[in-house]
Amino acid sequence: MNRPAPSPAAQDWKQRPERSFAPVVRFMVWLSLALGRPASRLVLYLIAAYFVVFAPAAKRASKDYLRRVLGREATVRDGFRHVLSFASVVHDRVYWLRGRSDLFQVAISGADQLDELMDSGRGIVFLGAHFGSFEALRALGERHTLDVRMLMYPDNARHVTAALAAINPDMLDRIITLGQPDSILRVRDHLAGGGAVGILGDRALGDDKSRPVPFLGDDALFPTGPLRLAAMLRAPVVFMAGAYLGGNRYHLSFEPVIDFAEVPVDQREAQVNQALAQYVGLLERHCREAPYNWFNFYDFWKPAP
Repeated sequence: MNRPAPSPAAQDWKQRPERSFAPVVRFMVWLSLALGRPASRLVLYLIAAYFVVFAPAAKRASKDYLRRVLGREATVRDGFRHVLSFASVVHDRVYWLRGRSDLFQVAISGADQLDELMDSGRGIVFLGAHFGSFEALRALGERHTLDVRMLMYPDNARHVTAALAAINPDMLDRIITLGQPDSILRVRDHLAGGGAVGILGDRALGDDKSRPVPFLGDDALFPTGPLRLAAMLRAPVVFMAGAYLGGNRYHLSFEPVIDFAEVPVDQREAQVNQALAQYVGLLERHCREAPYNWFNFYDFWKPAP
């Protein structure tokens, strides 16, 4: 059976975003470890200014997104703040991976709703987005001794993974690579042992099932694969967002989306679609509350052929 051709947007993000920022990531890793967080943060302003001026495709995508989420035309200052937030989050990954959560002030909302789920020993699927910092989830992991593994598409993130693995080699043990013969078995076994997995659900792949969902004024393609995986493993799904609030402040938010253990097999398809719409609605709400935290620097609303 022939697979549908990847949409232009899917091809776009797979080819550009991580690769474009790879040299910046490597430089920031070295600088962060050499100078420490306060001093190395000063360089982020130069990096943000560089990309605002010399990355026209990312600049156009940022301007389109900001226009939608702010409800007005984005200014140069808005664009700079958007890229600076992204650079800040990437910069802070170094310290999260070094176990330096003491450097950050982290507020947590919705953790009480997770207590019963975690106390039951069941595994959890955290469904996030390219929004804020997913590494901030480590703050919850330390509080509850929660073992979180990240599900990743390796081709796009290989530069970031390689750079951060040099800081903390144990990171490689906390990644489950998607698309491998044993990927689903590893996810199943980890969840069965009471662990958690995290996956980002706001980028559609050309060979993955996706559907258009209203998001910030127009339909955009969102993948159903993460929710289908959770449905197959009968796991609970929790929306997670780690908004960066400036300085050293983060806000972690958790909201239950669906528990597939309670969904009959013949209703899974309908419930996957309903859960996807709920997920996109939550993402839109968080984008409006913290608009400079969404980091998809490509034409997200480009229609499929």
